[in-house]
Amino acid sequence: MDTLERFQVVPAERVRLQIESTLVAWGMPREMAAASAGVMVETDLRGIDSHGLAMLPSYEDRRRTGRLAMAPAVRVVREAPVTALVDGGGGLGHYPSILAMDLAVAKARRMGVATVAVRNSNHYGAAGAYALRAAEAGLIGITGTGSRTRAVVPTRAREGMFATNPIAFAAPARRNRPFVLDMATSTVAVGKVTLCWLNDRPVPTGWVVDENGAPVTDAATAREYCSRRPDGGLTPLGGLPEMASHKGYGLAAMIEIMSTMLAGGIYGGTAATNPRARATPYDDLGHFFMAVDPAAFRPAGDFADDLDAMMDALRAAPPVDPAKPVLVPGDPEWASYDRRRSEGIPLPAKLVGQVRGIAERAGVAFLLD
Repeated sequence: MDTLERFQVVPAERVRLQIESTLVAWGMPREMAAASAGVMVETDLRGIDSHGLAMLPSYEDRRRTGRLAMAPAVRVVREAPVTALVDGGGGLGHYPSILAMDLAVAKARRMGVATVAVRNSNHYGAAGAYALRAAEAGLIGITGTGSRTRAVVPTRAREGMFATNPIAFAAPARRNRPFVLDMATSTVAVGKVTLCWLNDRPVPTGWVVDENGAPVTDAATAREYCSRRPDGGLTPLGGLPEMASHKGYGLAAMIEIMSTMLAGGIYGGTAATNPRARATPYDDLGHFFMAVDPAAFRPAGDFADDLDAMMDALRAAPPVDPAKPVLVPGDPEWASYDRRRSEGIPLPAKLVGQVRGIAERAGVAFLLD
C-alpha cells in the first residue's frame, strides 16, 4: 500500500467539526466541546498527531467504561491572589485547562507570577497548547500533567510507575513566533507507539522494553506493554541507564509531584491502595499551570528583544550538515502548522476507519471523506 492509499488529507475545519459534533453527541455541552475540539485540531495542525484526532478512540473507550463525565461541573474551589485550584468534574482536561491557564495569566498580569492546579480531570491533550496560550498573551507559560497510566518504567525497574508526564514551556518574542518546548519525560509518548501501529511501522529500538528490559519493536506488542500489561513499557527520557535514563525518571517524578500531589489528584503507582481511587470511577488526574509576566522583572519589551536575539543566534549557528540547519524548539511545529493550515491534515487510513465507526455509533455525520 503506498502513501496516498494509507493517508487522506482533510481540511482542519472538517476535522474540528467531526470532533466537536461527536463530543456533543456524547453529551458534552457545546462550549466545552468546542474548546476541546479546538485544542485537538490545533495539535494536529502543529504535527503532534498522537494527541489530536487520534485520541478520539481512547476518549470513546473512557466514556463507554464510565471513566469520563461528559457534562462535568468545572469550578474554582480554592483561590488566592497568585494561586487557584480548579476541579475538572471528572471530564476531559481541555476545558478546565484552558480555564486554569487563563486564570494564571490574569493573576500574573496583576501579581507578576501565578500558579493554578487542576484536580479531578482527565487527559488534557498536548501540553504545549496551554503553555503557548500564555505566550500568545505575552507571558511565559509552563504546564505539566500526570496520569493514571503506568506506561513508563523507572530506571532499574521491571514495571511502569509513571505516565509520559509531559512538560511544556513557551515564551513570547517580538519578531519571532513564540519559543515552544513541549516534551514527554519518557523517550516518546504512548501516542507515538500508536502511530507506528496505525501506519504499519516497527517501533524503533529503545522506545519500549519488556519485563526483562529487552527492546520491543513490534508495534502491536509494544502497545500492549504501554497500555494493557503491568510489566515493561516505555523507557524514561534517555532510554538506557548508560544514556542517563535516571534523568528522565527524575523529571517524570518531578512532574507527578507538581501536578498530581500539588492538586490532590490520584497517582497511578499507588491507585490500587488509594481509598479515593476505589471510591470514584474517574481518573482524577492533576495538572499544573504557571504564568510569569516578564514585565514584572524588566522594562516592557526587553525580554522579547533578548529572546529574539537568542533565537536568531541559534538558527545562525553553523550546522554539522548544511542541509539540516539548526532549529529552535517549536520550529518544526510552526512549519507543520503553516503547511497543514493551507493543505489540510494527513490522516492515516486506520484512524479514518476508527473515526467512521465512532461517528456511526454516536449518530453523527462522518465528515472526513
